[in-house]
Amino acid sequence: MTEPQRRFLFQMPPFWIGFSGTLGALIAFGLANLVLQARSVLILILVAMFIALGLNPMVELLRKRVRRRWLAVLIVVLGLLVVLGLASFAIVPVFTQQITNLVVQAPTILSDLLRNPQIDAFDQQYQVISNLTQFLGSGAWVNQLFGGILGAGQIVIGAVFSGFTLLILTLWFLASLPAIKAGIYRLAPASKRDRVAELGDMVSDRIGSYLSGLFVVVTCAGIGSFVFLWIVGIWVPELRNFALALAVLVALFDFIPMIGPPIAAVIVCVIAFVQSPVSGIAAVIYYLIYLQFESYVLSPRVMKRSVNVPGALVVIAALIGGTLLGVVGALIAVPTAAAVLLLLHEVAQPKLDTS
Repeated sequence: MTEPQRRFLFQMPPFWIGFSGTLGALIAFGLANLVLQARSVLILILVAMFIALGLNPMVELLRKRVRRRWLAVLIVVLGLLVVLGLASFAIVPVFTQQITNLVVQAPTILSDLLRNPQIDAFDQQYQVISNLTQFLGSGAWVNQLFGGILGAGQIVIGAVFSGFTLLILTLWFLASLPAIKAGIYRLAPASKRDRVAELGDMVSDRIGSYLSGLFVVVTCAGIGSFVFLWIVGIWVPELRNFALALAVLVALFDFIPMIGPPIAAVIVCVIAFVQSPVSGIAAVIYYLIYLQFESYVLSPRVMKRSVNVPGALVVIAALIGGTLLGVVGALIAVPTAAAVLLLLHEVAQPKLDTS
């Protein structure tokens, strides 16, 4: 602060100093409150942007063949809609039925766990399984989760509206991605604009490669689990009734880096053990092998050099992202950490090496 500015500040009456500070604090609080109220919309925008970055590699690949970006975007979006439509007609009814059966039989599955002496002794001390069985059997969780019929209807309407909004935003981001990046790069000084554009393209390419690779890994995890449970279901028919539901569960948990796949594997193994000890042992063996295969063979080959983040930092980033934004935060935490590491390596590290 210059000397005239200091002199002007000390000449101001204390009332105006306090009033200006209070007014600034109120404005900051109001802006923070507006951001919190618009949190759901901001999350939708963030998710749409990340989905667009994930689809962009396919658009760029098609653009080399059709030579027009709008046509490549149209082909990718139509292909995505066709896949989602076929999946909805073929999978959603079966998945809904299996989820319903799994929820209905959940109290029986939990009661069967009490046959194990160690689990029964643990439950007698802490009453975890007994309380959970009573809670699921009473049906009170339905009202608490959905708030009754009216609440369930509002959730369905909100989900449909959010899905449609997400689709429109993703389409717009995907079609306008070059213009958006060019507009952001123009905010940088002219002398550094080329370097900023280079770093921005590197970050967006890394995020897009990660999300595309993650989709491949998740698809392999879901299909592998479904095939395994279907085969085991030949000897244990009860597992076949839950094969699709558990496979989708494994795929959803696989979106959460590091900690998601083991959690899904434990859930599937517990359900398999309840149905049959042999199927439980088979599930343990399968997921021990598959988790090693995914960690050391599939993910490195699919991701290649898209993310170069240490394992400990992956866990920390996923935990922080999950705490701040839930599942969405855990999903975008790893590419965000990779982007930050890239900027530190390309910007901060050279300055430190030359200082």
